[in-house]
Amino acid sequence: MSAERRGALAIAAAALLWSTGGIGIKAVAAPPLTIACWRSAVAALVLLALFRPRFRPTTAFLGALACYAACLTTFVVATKWTTAANAIFLQYSGVVWVLLLAPLVLGEPFHGRDAVAVAVALAGMALFFAGGLDARGHAGDVVGLVSGLFFAGLILLLRRERGAGAQAVIAWGNVVTALVLAPWSGGFAFGPGGAAILVLLGTVQIAGAYVFFVRGIGHVGATQASLISMLEPVANPIWVLLLIGERPSRFAVAGGAIVLGAIAWRTLSVGQAPVPLPAPD
Repeated sequence: MSAERRGALAIAAAALLWSTGGIGIKAVAAPPLTIACWRSAVAALVLLALFRPRFRPTTAFLGALACYAACLTTFVVATKWTTAANAIFLQYSGVVWVLLLAPLVLGEPFHGRDAVAVAVALAGMALFFAGGLDARGHAGDVVGLVSGLFFAGLILLLRRERGAGAQAVIAWGNVVTALVLAPWSGGFAFGPGGAAILVLLGTVQIAGAYVFFVRGIGHVGATQASLISMLEPVANPIWVLLLIGERPSRFAVAGGAIVLGAIAWRTLSVGQAPVPLPAPD
């Protein structure tokens, strides 16, 4: 097997592991901040032991750290408050904000294809608010959109913190999340079953997936990695549907397909991936 094929399989494995976040978060009977705290605490221990990353007190690093911690937290809240499909699709809408903000933040050119992709994706995002969710569900959709904004901030700032800097952001970001959310940790009130799920989320869904991603990204191009990573938002709601029975609305499915389709079209047509980075959730 070629190195490129092994790399592609590693990226696919990472995306599939990330996609288990929805089912894991839904399965734990605990408040979202408690789940986010303990999941990140476990992930932090594993990632610090594996990578031994150096803390980098640069402006870009600290900004990426804050965005990543906010991403981790808002994704859990959105997943608890709305459907898993809405939460993951809206978080991936962060790529749209990258296209809009990259010219201002990084000085990258804004292509005509970017404008088309943004317009189509925004139309798809609007469909998430056309379904029949209750007030809390729509609040979860708003949190999902906010998570996408933090995702965009993470991508833009990590473009200045590549390689070891990106590894450090992922590891220390989980440390920051666990420490900031410690007042809402809730002790061990989630029971042994919930504790087991949280350990799996931290070790497998975050740390394990990132190990696969690091192994794969060195052997595939950014465009290919971005497209393969879209397995995550596709598989996430499928796991939840099969194991819990939560069905996304037709509007959410249509909106998600439009958003992901716009991102994939832009990636292929321009020939450069807008998000050659790991998923933040």
